[in-house]
Amino acid sequence: MHRLLLLLALALATPSSAQSARSLNTEGFRLYQAGKYPEALEKFQAAAQADPKLALAHYNVAATLGVLRKQGQVCQYEAYRDTILERLNTAVRLDPRRLTRAKEDADLDPIRDTVGWQRLLGRSPERLADVPEILRRVTWYSPGEGVYGSTRKLTFSAGQRVVLWRRVIEDEANPTRTEEVGGTYTLKGRTLTLSFPGKKPISGKMTPRGVLELEELGRFLDSPSECEA
Repeated sequence: MHRLLLLLALALATPSSAQSARSLNTEGFRLYQAGKYPEALEKFQAAAQADPKLALAHYNVAATLGVLRKQGQVCQYEAYRDTILERLNTAVRLDPRRLTRAKEDADLDPIRDTVGWQRLLGRSPERLADVPEILRRVTWYSPGEGVYGSTRKLTFSAGQRVVLWRRVIEDEANPTRTEEVGGTYTLKGRTLTLSFPGKKPISGKMTPRGVLELEELGRFLDSPSECEA
């Protein structure tokens, strides 16, 4: 009996993990409102760890990482698009109402042009009918090249227009020089053909996993390579 009473007293004296998580989340929100985003992120992460089922904590981690990303602090706080999407997906899985908020939240603008965001909206690269919309709404990046990260980017727009951006890394005199070339594209099912002035057409496809595979240009993903040593 004495042991039971002791355990009961300890339970009453010690705040539950859920209570601790809510408290940490509130502290994080105050720091966020004060513009102290790194400190807010730490509190939100601690809240999510204290109670992994607290959807709001995961959402706030995603949103704060989005702010830090927009501020250019990607590497310092690992504010990668994939990480933001992972946290947001967790929040929406735990509480589907989070998606309604996410659609209007400017903090999450850095992930709008990803395949992951399109999936949250109900579009899927597995469905042929969704492929044209996903192609246009996503920004596509080449894999990283050492310290340069992604050196090529593709964007598709209405009117069958495509723009290829690339960093000219062979220009040692100006390593930050970039070029943009405009062209057109056609899409039939998953098969994609790009046409640029003075160049032979480039053929490829979008895979069911949401990856572009293009002859000569290689693979393109929905997130850039960042923070490579």
